[in-house]
Amino acid sequence: MIKINKILKDNGIKAKKYQKIKNVIIVYTKDNKYIIENDIPNREILKFLNSKNFNGVPKIIDIKDNLMLREYIEDNYVPKETKMKDLISLVGFMHLKTTFYKEIDEVEHEKIYENIYNNLMYLEDYYKDLINIIETKVFMSPSEYLLALNITLIFDSINYSKEKIKEWYDILKNKDKNRVRVCVINNDLSLNHFYKGKYDCITNWNKSRIDIPIFDLYKLYINNSKDFDFIDLLRIYEKIYPLKNYELLLFYILISIPSKIEFNKSEFKMCNEIQQEIDKLIKSSNIIKNYRSLEKTFEKAK
Repeated sequence: MIKINKILKDNGIKAKKYQKIKNVIIVYTKDNKYIIENDIPNREILKFLNSKNFNGVPKIIDIKDNLMLREYIEDNYVPKETKMKDLISLVGFMHLKTTFYKEIDEVEHEKIYENIYNNLMYLEDYYKDLINIIETKVFMSPSEYLLALNITLIFDSINYSKEKIKEWYDILKNKDKNRVRVCVINNDLSLNHFYKGKYDCITNWNKSRIDIPIFDLYKLYINNSKDFDFIDLLRIYEKIYPLKNYELLLFYILISIPSKIEFNKSEFKMCNEIQQEIDKLIKSSNIIKNYRSLEKTFEKAK
């Protein structure tokens, strides 16, 4: 509390009330509100965003002793669909403003390939063992039956990702210019972290880094895809920041990887979890089939 009082005093802020919500403290004064965070986002990333005139981050007032004092953003109500479209547009502009090219790091991309491929092999063995156990039962539970009924979808998704991750890796190894583009990624995109106040603002930057842009789209898809038409969102994004074919290919691969389903919850929760996973894989398959075909242009590695 002494450190909190110091950072407020140094900035001429007289607190009337405090409210702690998760990892942040809301400071109330007579006329304003402020936020104090213990987890300071990547300072270099914030400096880089500022140097590129990207205004989609909260205004930082001061940083002292591992505390950050920032502006409080009031989140105004807008329909979720409108808010998500505004978020994907803001992300597109962030990627556009912060993009630069770097030489392909073979070790780095080999690591991505190996991590994805090894995970897929693990999932394939895991689901083979799981379905073998389930099929030996005389009477399946509703959740076991639901999984057995859709196990082909899971294996098809695994096989698609196994095939395409090899293709993606070959593209990068043989890429003509030997360079890929990177940019600032938030790395934890969610509608819950997007505020529409006096300006559009992404509030959570604790996991931000410089990386390939597709990881932002993947995180947003995992966190919010069930509630939105992601094909529409991809079109909005690509009007601002068109994706290279090898980038979109990696997105297709990532959204096709099944989650690991473990039977460790109540029957109701297990049925719900399995159905959500099935819905996600079907939605991913529909995006790949109906958004933009890459079959004829993989070898160009645009």
